Amino acid sequence: MTQPNLKFSLGEYAARLEKTRRAMEAKGVDLLIVSDPSNMAWLTGYDGWSFYVHQAVIVPPQGEPIWFGRGQDASGAKFTAYLKHDNIVGYPDHYVQSTERHPMDYLSGILTERGFGKLTIGVEMDNYWFSAAAFAALQKHLPNARFVDATALVNWQRAVKSDTEIGYMRNAARIVEAMHARIFDKIEVGMRKCDLVAEIYDAGTRGVDGIGGDYPAIVPLLPSGVEASAPHLTWDDRPMKKGEGTFFEIAGCYNRYHLPLSRTVFLGKPTQAFLDAEKATLEGMEAGLAVARPGNTCEDIANAFFGVLKKYGIVKDNRTGYPIGLSYPPDWGERTMSLRPGDRTELKPGMTFHFMTGLWLDDMGFETTESILITESGVECFADVPRKLMVKD
Repeated sequence: MTQPNLKFSLGEYAARLEKTRRAMEAKGVDLLIVSDPSNMAWLTGYDGWSFYVHQAVIVPPQGEPIWFGRGQDASGAKFTAYLKHDNIVGYPDHYVQSTERHPMDYLSGILTERGFGKLTIGVEMDNYWFSAAAFAALQKHLPNARFVDATALVNWQRAVKSDTEIGYMRNAARIVEAMHARIFDKIEVGMRKCDLVAEIYDAGTRGVDGIGGDYPAIVPLLPSGVEASAPHLTWDDRPMKKGEGTFFEIAGCYNRYHLPLSRTVFLGKPTQAFLDAEKATLEGMEAGLAVARPGNTCEDIANAFFGVLKKYGIVKDNRTGYPIGLSYPPDWGERTMSLRPGDRTELKPGMTFHFMTGLWLDDMGFETTESILITESGVECFADVPRKLMVKD
């Protein structure tokens, strides 16, 4: 029998399952269909680049979860998930991207065979990986089931990290430190941006001190000049220019656990606008970190940061952070809390956030961010990269 390569103990997986079932019971859900690959991995260990086809982990009322996916990916589940092989169910390949049938038709049959066809079933309605067609197929073939929206039910169970998870994020922090060191070492006027991205990927994948890197859920984001007023542009083959600032929003990744960190590099003498943005951001970040402690709330961090920006006449009309940890493309956030006014979620030890203090102004962008851990007594910044505008002449 294939022995899976597990990243956590069986005891930790059991605790996660029990925690999820308690949340299901509170919501009145008998059976949960989990389509988010991060939640699938968190519950079972499954890890593979198969989320471009329909797949799921099913949490039944009792017993082990069931992995469901494309037949050729079932072997991957045997290599990575702790489940008994009877609970690894693959569907035939003629269901893949077919106009005549849907993988959820097949899953409906499996659920009916196992006696689950009349239960209250939770599905992740607002989810990148669960489509309207998937929901329609389930409704059609499970007419006696009652469906409820269980979006983010599992995500919320992931909010407080275990010691092992935090250890993986510490490894990812060492990797992102090396990535930023490589950027500052290699960047120069005239260098094609695509060549710099190749260096970023090389550093992120090779890792550091024997720690090899995983692929991050988001590609490097590094717009320059006026284009940096847009937060999510990638790269091209144009050369880097003197007199321009470029922010680098990147993440180290280890065993699928992410540690995002942004810094801004200016080639040449920084303009006053960049120096002003640096001053406001760093002062605001210190104010936010000062209130990032157990018992306070997500909005306390945001209000402290935004209060400093207001003093400098800067308006940031987007959230200033989000929880991080285990993730898959296209997003390294956990899609639960937000560091913004109105989010009264209580901060607890073991919660981890990307304190995203980026500014995207009319004609420039500036990012100096930190990924943080809420500790028993306050806050810890995971990475050790100079918190300043990086200048290279």
